[in-house]
Amino acid sequence: MHVSPRNRIRAALAVAVATATAALVAVNPTSAQASPAAAAGEPATWVVTGPSPTAPASAQVQLDSAGKLTFAVADQGVTVLAPSQIGIETETADLTKGLEFQGRADRIVNENYTMTVGKQRERHAAFRESTFSFVGSGGTRMDLVVRVSSDGVAYRYVLPEAGGVKVKREASSFSLPTDATAWLQPYVSYYETKPAETTAGAAATGDFGLPSLFNVNGTYVLLTESDVDGRYSGGRLTHQAGSGTYGIKLADAQVTSTGPLATPWRTAIVGDLATVTTSTLTDDLAPPTRVTDTSWIHPGSVAWSWLVEHDSPRDPARQRQYIDFAARNGWPYVLIDAGWNRSWVPEITRYARARGVEVLLWFHWTDLDTAQERDTTLPLIKSWGVAGVKIDFMESDSQARFKWYDDVLKKTAELKLMVNFHGATIPRGIQRTWPHVMSMESARGLEYLTLNPPDTTRAAVNTTLPFTRNVVGSMDPTPTVFSITGRDTTDAHELATFMVFESGWQHGADSPESYRMQPEALRVMDQLPTAWDKTRLLSGHPGKEAVLARRSGDRWFLGGLSAVSAKTFKTPLNFLPEGQWRVETVHDGPNGLIRETEIVSATDTFSVPVATNGGFLSMICRYSADRSTCDQPVRKVPQTSLTMSPTETDARPGNAVDVNGTFKVSADGPITDVQLRVMPPTGWQVDGPTVSKPRMRDGESIEGHWAVTPPEKADYGYVDLPVVATFRFPNDPADRPVHVEKAVRVFVPPPTPSGTAYLSDLPFVSATNGWGPVERDMSNADVGAGDGATLTIGGKTYAKGIGAHATSEITIFLGGACRTFHTDVGLDDETADRGSVAYQVLGDGRQLAGTGVVRGTDSARPIDTDVTGVRILTLRVTDGGDGNGWDHADWADARVICA
Repeated sequence: MHVSPRNRIRAALAVAVATATAALVAVNPTSAQASPAAAAGEPATWVVTGPSPTAPASAQVQLDSAGKLTFAVADQGVTVLAPSQIGIETETADLTKGLEFQGRADRIVNENYTMTVGKQRERHAAFRESTFSFVGSGGTRMDLVVRVSSDGVAYRYVLPEAGGVKVKREASSFSLPTDATAWLQPYVSYYETKPAETTAGAAATGDFGLPSLFNVNGTYVLLTESDVDGRYSGGRLTHQAGSGTYGIKLADAQVTSTGPLATPWRTAIVGDLATVTTSTLTDDLAPPTRVTDTSWIHPGSVAWSWLVEHDSPRDPARQRQYIDFAARNGWPYVLIDAGWNRSWVPEITRYARARGVEVLLWFHWTDLDTAQERDTTLPLIKSWGVAGVKIDFMESDSQARFKWYDDVLKKTAELKLMVNFHGATIPRGIQRTWPHVMSMESARGLEYLTLNPPDTTRAAVNTTLPFTRNVVGSMDPTPTVFSITGRDTTDAHELATFMVFESGWQHGADSPESYRMQPEALRVMDQLPTAWDKTRLLSGHPGKEAVLARRSGDRWFLGGLSAVSAKTFKTPLNFLPEGQWRVETVHDGPNGLIRETEIVSATDTFSVPVATNGGFLSMICRYSADRSTCDQPVRKVPQTSLTMSPTETDARPGNAVDVNGTFKVSADGPITDVQLRVMPPTGWQVDGPTVSKPRMRDGESIEGHWAVTPPEKADYGYVDLPVVATFRFPNDPADRPVHVEKAVRVFVPPPTPSGTAYLSDLPFVSATNGWGPVERDMSNADVGAGDGATLTIGGKTYAKGIGAHATSEITIFLGGACRTFHTDVGLDDETADRGSVAYQVLGDGRQLAGTGVVRGTDSARPIDTDVTGVRILTLRVTDGGDGNGWDHADWADARVICA
């Protein structure tokens, strides 16, 4: 999320819900135990234990004589969450009281699943599940489904009414001792406030974001929720000062379900700090993946320029430098943030992919908030070769926004585009269900330091997040910047965040030049995976210290963050298998970062000096006498070249054009599995084979020749016709094909105009607008197509013309057939507070006429210009420089006189 001061820019589904609800209510008859109904008004107490005799957590459900339910949680038989009211109220039934017990059914749930990202790829979820059935007012049925695992408990309500339901509120709550230490984050919808330490009772009156952490006499409880999508809204905790009770408050005043409803899981992760930190309970409770083929989903490090150079995403030359940095260091991605332009992104994407780097693009969520936008924009960037998107500023936990998440995730999965959400809600199991979600921000990151320096709390925040926000899913606070001053953390601390913070896409937020000035840091950053096989907490206390060990393959990585005075950190290495191990550690030295190496075994104790607010990062690998480092080779893509002819051409619908391509290995070969082909737009025909070669050495080349024909009803305008070479190379750490692409710029010309032709009646080759669409024969009204009024300038109306809004550019094909162009220009009368603009007319890129600044009070100005021989006519409107955004610019009576 990009922060600005005070003013932040900030039936299939129903079937699926019904199916999920039915699955929750149904009980396997071979494993279930049913309890009979109790007499009306009879109090009852039930206990749900874990899936095995040694599981420490248990839940207690009580029904009192008034038909009210309470829920309590114990760990090792000791209560950690005292009985606290639960229940739900709908538009037609108050199910918080007057409930009558109907029966209980139990089963054991065992699920194995694999994650694409996260603290542990291979997961096993085991629960004892108890379903308690009740009848409330008017005979309305409510099932309370309770699950208990080895690391916590959860419950949800199931309302099986087939006709749907409208939820007014939940009575769900959790009751803690008032003196329990609490780490709470004041609620905002984008979850970026600072977590602060207090007690359960001393916390202020107000709302707090999930997840929230409490320490109850040495047992930690992390409150959160799981399985939230468009059938419901997100929840948060609400609290009254002095009380130890925290209620659930929904984002919406009313939640509407069109069929049976299973609410999200109210979840408490329970245990010691290590159990909570490494828990996967939030994902375990979530629905299984909806993406069967995950072979296209790849975590990795991302080079990213916006944080330290806010204007750099507008500069393709600077983005090439970030791409070159990523390619040199084996980072698989570059993120081009706010400011990119579609005029150069396709070409820079080709530049990146030829070097083994994939491009990610930033979007404001409103760019994708309609089905039409998603169905046009996302396929377009996919056709450019973009690998994923960062979507920003959702800033809501409403049911409507969660429906939007459902829609955008379905579309991106269909197109095989990975996703990162910024300005977003927290993960609630989303990465299990949608494994192409690589990360979500929802944490206080480094951008706050760039906007509001200095920050004397960064170390404390960083040592809290691993125990709160990062427990429930990948977290993207864009870490590890050395060049920013005003922080209270050392360089080693910043380095360690790159590993301690878990994120499927880990964004290195500093510049290439800054990273090159920290060679020891960059060396280990180049080695870091961003998805893990195993995670362990070695030591920690929220707000003071966090030391984690993570394993990928046969290598372990240790990362430590400190928010306390200088000390020597020590930990046993008994998590390592037998044998000797090489440990390479980077930590703060007297003159910067230093690297030290030692040989250890599992019986040894590891120790490292940690500076005040410092940190360290260690890499551990099997010791071998013939290896001098734990480093593994980073990906280095062989140098190749691809040329084609022609580079530009016209193609009439139904008429073929010849295309030739040559692909050559320049250096660092050999390469294998080489293919050279044309990848035409949908509907275009290619005659000519794919050229293949099993192996190519340096200096070798292959050639291809094709005839490409656009369809009879091809869209007019410019089309990129890609010529593509793909190959592999030996010992590629990524083990993925490299994509090299060039594009023939093909122009499909519309019919040549004749006689007197109004521009609003001609096809546009291209049209861009500052706000809303370019309108034909009406003014621009900012929002949707067709919402303008009659073109009116200074009280004079026009039946024909074009309504635009600065900054705007429209191109129209004349084909050299026209002689003169006429228009009356001016700001439309539809807005009272009109700004100022400047008009330009260009022919084939050369300016033919211009107005200078036209103000809102000016009458219409005529433009008459010679367009003899002009192939492409361009109408351009720019802002007049007054900062007034009401620039509704008309090209009234715009017409050409042609042969």
